[in-house]
Amino acid sequence: MSALAESKFSTLDLASIRADGGPEQALRNSLALAQHVEKLGFTRFWVAEHHNMDGIASSATAVLLGYLAAGTSTIRVGSGGVMLPNHAPLVIAEQFGTLATLYPGRIDLGLGRAPGSDQFTAQALRRARSGSADDFPQDVEELQRYLGPRTPEQRVIAMPGSGTNVPIWLLGSSLFSAQLAGEKGLPYAFASHFAPRYMHEAIRVYRNHFKPSAVLDQPYVMLGVPLLVADSDEQANYLATSAYQRILALIRGQSMLQQPPVRSMEGLWLPHEKEAVSSFFGMAMIGGPDKVRARLELLLEQTGADELIFTCDLYDFADRLHAFDLLAQLR
Repeated sequence: MSALAESKFSTLDLASIRADGGPEQALRNSLALAQHVEKLGFTRFWVAEHHNMDGIASSATAVLLGYLAAGTSTIRVGSGGVMLPNHAPLVIAEQFGTLATLYPGRIDLGLGRAPGSDQFTAQALRRARSGSADDFPQDVEELQRYLGPRTPEQRVIAMPGSGTNVPIWLLGSSLFSAQLAGEKGLPYAFASHFAPRYMHEAIRVYRNHFKPSAVLDQPYVMLGVPLLVADSDEQANYLATSAYQRILALIRGQSMLQQPPVRSMEGLWLPHEKEAVSSFFGMAMIGGPDKVRARLELLLEQTGADELIFTCDLYDFADRLHAFDLLAQLR
């Protein structure tokens, strides 16, 4: 059996808002996508915490996860991730403890140490909290205590939360979280869907520092992968221009509402912007089924990843659903 057939597939969604739509449509599409990939046999469906971005509707991550879990029945749902410096660990323990109590065995808690926003938004989120990324290791430990079994000397408990042992993942786009995840024996997800540059080094650091824990006997690596697949290479290259425009807008600090695809990006970006967008999509699976299958097999051969989590930012929702259909058929 090939590595592609054995690999687990999952989905990361941003609840993307189209230029001609709104947040309600984006949130309902997120549920419809979760239901779709659940039928395809995907392992998990995650949403990411972002703030102050007009094209992303997943800011209230735990609230959205409750909606998604209620509308599905078997797929795991979780955060990819919660940006822990924005929150008191106790609050996150209570939120995810509540979810795990309502939907036992189906909730994941992926944690990141970035703000998921600009500095002004981070200040608005945190107010009196220091919320420093430097506190991330201590915050993770505190969160683990709240979600673990209650101890006799414990003065503060998360209720619901205590004893739920919600699975914690560490997420990262650099080497810091890779080393921490390894040392704590936690599963690790690398954000190669937007920061592919350090992927191989991060995997190496994680595996080299891995220490078996109560939750993992051996390293477990998940990689983020942009999915821009269609029936043909030509169609995929056309549809991918929506994703290119969105990242170009991010680079320029402009509106990130999804824009329809265009026949050519020439004239829309400058040479250095084209290079930056191309770097962002360095791990993207762009093309027809045969091309994407070959690239996925090479990725798994080079990394030995245990799981791939796909993000698909195609403009038309029907194209997005079809992309996941095509992906499922490759296994």
